[in-house]
Amino acid sequence: MVTTVLTPFVGAVFGIALAAPPGPMNAIIAEESVLRGWTAGFRAGLGAMLADVVFFVGTLAGVVAIIDQYPIIRPALYLVGGVLMVYFAVGAFRDARSATGFVEDTDEPSRGFRKAFALSLTNPYQIGFWLTVGVGLLRPGTLDVFAHVPGIGPMLTGTLVVQTGSVGLLVGFFVGIVCWIVSYPAALVSVGRRVDAFAPIVSLLSGVVLVAFGAIFLAAGAGAVV
Repeated sequence: MVTTVLTPFVGAVFGIALAAPPGPMNAIIAEESVLRGWTAGFRAGLGAMLADVVFFVGTLAGVVAIIDQYPIIRPALYLVGGVLMVYFAVGAFRDARSATGFVEDTDEPSRGFRKAFALSLTNPYQIGFWLTVGVGLLRPGTLDVFAHVPGIGPMLTGTLVVQTGSVGLLVGFFVGIVCWIVSYPAALVSVGRRVDAFAPIVSLLSGVVLVAFGAIFLAAGAGAVV
């Protein structure tokens, strides 16, 4: 039996699952949050979410699928994304060196929104999500949530079947992303207010994450081109 009431909840879980894993976007959200406050961190999260909206519209229009038809596009995205990550990492290391505490008094405007938006648009992993899971969420039908879960699948098959392609699932998906970009910066701000040294540490770690992912993306792009 299709569980219509729980469909938005399952969509929210998918949204959080996309937004929450450690990576370059969350590194930028973290840096913006501890250096410039919750609003800056939330704006950075909105930048990443706006890219998902673009991919969502592109998937509906069939534009995102074109990427699979031209093999050169993905390596190009890896290279562009890798360069951007390394570039933003330099800024994060600079912030780590100059930061004296949580939420500095600075006249420098927050660029987190543009950073997260640019990185998300060039993130092949995010595009890959919309080419696979995203297409499944948009296609009308049903999804047996527990059917493919190792261990418990056979026992719980049919207990939670939700509607894919439904308004409830898609609204829940983006609500889940919003919940993450609201709560994640808030948690970082809460910790940062208690530990003044938290700001430079987070900036340093953000730089490390960006460099690591930048190196991975550059290597993947160069390998595909060669």
